[in-house]
Amino acid sequence: MGIARLSLAVLAVVGVVGLLVLGGRALITSFDTPQESPEALRATARATASVPVPTVHIVCAADTCPLVTVRVPGGDVLQYRDMTRGEEVSYFEPELDVVLADASSVRVTENGEPRAPGQPGKREAFTVRGR
Repeated sequence: MGIARLSLAVLAVVGVVGLLVLGGRALITSFDTPQESPEALRATARATASVPVPTVHIVCAADTCPLVTVRVPGGDVLQYRDMTRGEEVSYFEPELDVVLADASSVRVTENGEPRAPGQPGKREAFTVRGR
């Protein structure tokens, strides 16, 4: 066995031993980590339960929902496209203009409240203001 092969073998052994030592230290320090109390877990659950309600939430209920447009009045266009079945979008801006090419093909929720479905094939435009 030449000196080059021997040095590579020693280097490989040192690398494996180093990884074993590093893994062992990580395992031992994980045992010393204190567990969270049940009160802290409940507080975390309450904090995640107070997730903000979107100003508008749109779900496509048909195979294809033609042209759904959502924009900030006098500002950016957030969505201007067709949607497919099951696709969902949510927006949290304080005020939004919504235009639905076929109001019966989507389910709209305004500030957490379901909006009445529109007439099949009819265009519908409305403004939603956040709470």
